[in-house]
Amino acid sequence: MTSKLATALSINLNKIALIRNSREGNYPNVVEHAKQCIAAGADGITVHPRPDQRHIRPGDVRELATLVAPLEGVEFNVEGNPFAEPIGDFPGFIELVEETRPDQCTLVPDNNSQLTSDHGFDLRESGEALKPIIQRLHALDIRVSLFMDPDPDQIALAKAVGADRIELYTGPYAKAFHEQGESFERSLQQHKVAAECASSLGLGLNAGHDLNQQNLPRYREIKDLLEVSIGHALTVDAIQDGLVPTVKAYKAICVAS
Repeated sequence: MTSKLATALSINLNKIALIRNSREGNYPNVVEHAKQCIAAGADGITVHPRPDQRHIRPGDVRELATLVAPLEGVEFNVEGNPFAEPIGDFPGFIELVEETRPDQCTLVPDNNSQLTSDHGFDLRESGEALKPIIQRLHALDIRVSLFMDPDPDQIALAKAVGADRIELYTGPYAKAFHEQGESFERSLQQHKVAAECASSLGLGLNAGHDLNQQNLPRYREIKDLLEVSIGHALTVDAIQDGLVPTVKAYKAICVAS
């Protein structure tokens, strides 16, 4: 069944910051790229600050928070490791979130040795430690989403620890789509079951990682998909087609009925 609801498109700007960080100065300008994305129809901006500051830096988070805060209908999503501690001029992940107060905070179980996020939380191990963090964020009226694998048992634990939404990790789905065959249909069905589980528990549903213009239309078959966060593929597409046309192309997929 095709999703009846439009899906919000939140654009991850990490790769823009990564290019900038390869030289001194502020080119390309992350905030200016955010403005272009919003003008082209993006519903939100996502960043993932890490302690090693390989791409998004704390100053970017502060500037983007200032940019998005007064904009009606545009959300700011800050994602990252909730246990990342202060180091150098990185104030600590939760401390940075509390300072900038985004609309949504997506907690992700990554670490500095990972090239990128590659798995969801195992809440049997980290659930109790996450509870007070989620409560701290709720006290500031910040929506909390947990980065999760499509495992119904784990999703039930996400509800138990107080999450508002989950973001399903779509890396394996994207890989299966590229390879096609039975593994793809199984992967899509697995995510549909996970989505139904989330809905039955009253959890909102987001998704992200390696989604692109080819695999996103099929993923939007999933009912009640509220938001997708896309960065890597969108940035690559923008190199070929331009940023504004690329944002509009992804947006069209997200609102297709």
